[in-house]
Amino acid sequence: MDTRSDDFYPTRLERPTSSYDRRDPVVHSTGAARKDGPLSETELARYERDGFLVFNSFLDETTVRRFREDLRAYEEDDGILQSEGTITEPGKQEIRSIFGIHELSARFDRLTRDPRLLDMVQQLLGSDAYIHQSRINYKPGFHGKGFDWHSDFETWHAEDGMPRMRAVSFSIALTDNTPFNGPLMLVPGSHKTFVPCVGRTPEDNYQSSLKKQELGVPSNRDLDALISQNGIKAPTGPAGSLIIFECNTLHGSNANMTPWPRSNLFFVYNSVENALEQPFCGNKPRPDFLGNRNHTEALQPLRDRDLSKVG
Repeated sequence: MDTRSDDFYPTRLERPTSSYDRRDPVVHSTGAARKDGPLSETELARYERDGFLVFNSFLDETTVRRFREDLRAYEEDDGILQSEGTITEPGKQEIRSIFGIHELSARFDRLTRDPRLLDMVQQLLGSDAYIHQSRINYKPGFHGKGFDWHSDFETWHAEDGMPRMRAVSFSIALTDNTPFNGPLMLVPGSHKTFVPCVGRTPEDNYQSSLKKQELGVPSNRDLDALISQNGIKAPTGPAGSLIIFECNTLHGSNANMTPWPRSNLFFVYNSVENALEQPFCGNKPRPDFLGNRNHTEALQPLRDRDLSKVG
């Protein structure tokens, strides 16, 4: 595959290539926009250093319970179970992920527009934003499989055409995340380095990669170097906790061998100034539920509404 002249982060290459420093800022706002946002300068400095932030008990118990009731309803909904955006575990019928979750109910859509979230998004991205992707990741007790180490940006760049590192993920725990039930693991500081990956991307790669990712995964040598330098953090906390992580932060999770399920919401916000282009891997774009191209208007905050009461 020939590298495009506008490709700042070439990946999916024929042969291994050395990692290099990112070419975009981590926090994009400056001046008053940076100073006046909800995140303190200490929190912004930590995000720039580590590539993530953790807030315990962001959602209250009643709201979390309503979201869990929604999840149980989705597990019984044949239409959702048979949709292309519902991914099952390899070789099983147990749900692994449901994508496009904010389009399934007003409660999930309302959460993406919560001003507490949008104010942080605008401070981090330095602009308005839209939802690039949303999903629920299930990890049922005893059978929930892990997720391999990866940078989301590498996939979004190669397979969706996201040009620059100007997106952020918000992960909200709908169940307690413990050290034992496969919590999200992150490599602090890894967001500062782009790791090109090897291998031509086949068409419709997502049909297999969402069950088990094999392309777009850093080599063991690159992982060893970054993890040896930076370590691993696995933030845990009660249901309702929030993790914010930068789009290039390396992350993954282990299998869940406990009886306790682990379910997390993910909302990915992309800057309106970072619109998707043609995928840099040279293939056709992935479906809209993975890389939104059709509803990219700036999200507007919805205030004074109780999430627990939204239908």
